[in-house]
Amino acid sequence: MAVVATIRRQVQLCIGKVGLPVGSLVYVRQGRRENSAFAYDEDWLASTARFNVSADLQLMAGHQSHKAASLHDSVFHGAIADTAPDAWGRRVIARDHAKRRKDDPRLPALTELDYLLAVDDFSRVGALRLRDPNGTWQRMTMSGQRSTPPLIELERVFLASRAVERGDETAEDLRYLQGRGTSLGGMRPKCTLIDEDGRLAIGKFPSVGDARSVTSGEVLALKLAALAGIDAAPARVVLLGEVPVAVIGRFDRDQADGRIPYQSAASLLQASRDEDRSYTEIADAIRAHGHAPTQDVRQLWRRLVFNLLITNVDDHLQNHGFLHVAHGQWRLAPAFDINPFPEKDRESKTWLSEQDGPITDVGMLLARAAYFGLDEAQARTVLAEVHAAVANWRQVALSAEVGLRQEELDDFAPAFEHEQMTLVDSLLR
Repeated sequence: MAVVATIRRQVQLCIGKVGLPVGSLVYVRQGRRENSAFAYDEDWLASTARFNVSADLQLMAGHQSHKAASLHDSVFHGAIADTAPDAWGRRVIARDHAKRRKDDPRLPALTELDYLLAVDDFSRVGALRLRDPNGTWQRMTMSGQRSTPPLIELERVFLASRAVERGDETAEDLRYLQGRGTSLGGMRPKCTLIDEDGRLAIGKFPSVGDARSVTSGEVLALKLAALAGIDAAPARVVLLGEVPVAVIGRFDRDQADGRIPYQSAASLLQASRDEDRSYTEIADAIRAHGHAPTQDVRQLWRRLVFNLLITNVDDHLQNHGFLHVAHGQWRLAPAFDINPFPEKDRESKTWLSEQDGPITDVGMLLARAAYFGLDEAQARTVLAEVHAAVANWRQVALSAEVGLRQEELDDFAPAFEHEQMTLVDSLLR
């Protein structure tokens, strides 16, 4: 009987711009079985600044183990997993590794820890950072310089990303994208970049299979969200010739480029990707862990109304996030990854409640408004503000910062002009 080799690797977990040590992360793989374990450092547990960096990591001594709850879940604890690459980043990393294995067949297969460590340290999401036993930040470029490109290099990143999508990328394309196009989650091609103001931003590119201008649609949604009273990530369209790229500001860095701790709603709820979870559960978590719970649960309800009225049905738990304020208290992060889906039915991915199921109708939201801290008059006020913003979608779409053309508006119209908008209009009369 063949002996299955065991892989065991340990890295240090640190936090913030200065890299304050938090604890140690151990990864173990034996055959197809893998798990991780995390232990806080004694100094972190004794610090007055301590907090549990992930909802599933309690402030206690000793190792806390974790394994994937399903094939779609991570082997790492929630907030650590939030910093790992998702579909697009993994695709770039895997393609690069496959090309290098052709040149050197002795290279081992990638592990989940390899994917986690392949993310550029400078642009890693949130405040958590990883350092190897030699004290090197993971991932750092060979020269020790950050690999995040400035806005002026956006076209080069786009062309390399497009080559990966088509399957005709070169080794140079993949080397260039390492760190630039791997630090973020999601399915679609994207990169981290340094915007004109010197701040971190995200560049989102059109995909080869797009039937409409998806990137302009996301910027439109974020602009409308801001008009609807939603705290939304700043966004604009940058043209590469005729190609619209969405440039969206990162909200996990402060004005001094300090790193702000982040965890997704999935991590806060300790939820598996295979589970149906609800917004009432998110509201409960906000009340338990929130820095401004009343304000945030009301803001959450406003976002639910907005999502319904713009047909944003990709509202899974990874697309809601929280930023740490102090002493284990969290604030709802600015809205991000919101998109109109004109070709889809208006049915939310995350349920309203266990009793209600997916959100399909504004009446459901009004019936549950009290759970989110709103009386009838307050709910109607929010409804009116959101409706007014969404009703103005054509004018915003044609604005310079979104840049859609008149002939493109019909592609988006079903997402914004539908029976739920008509229903809200009649309710407000």
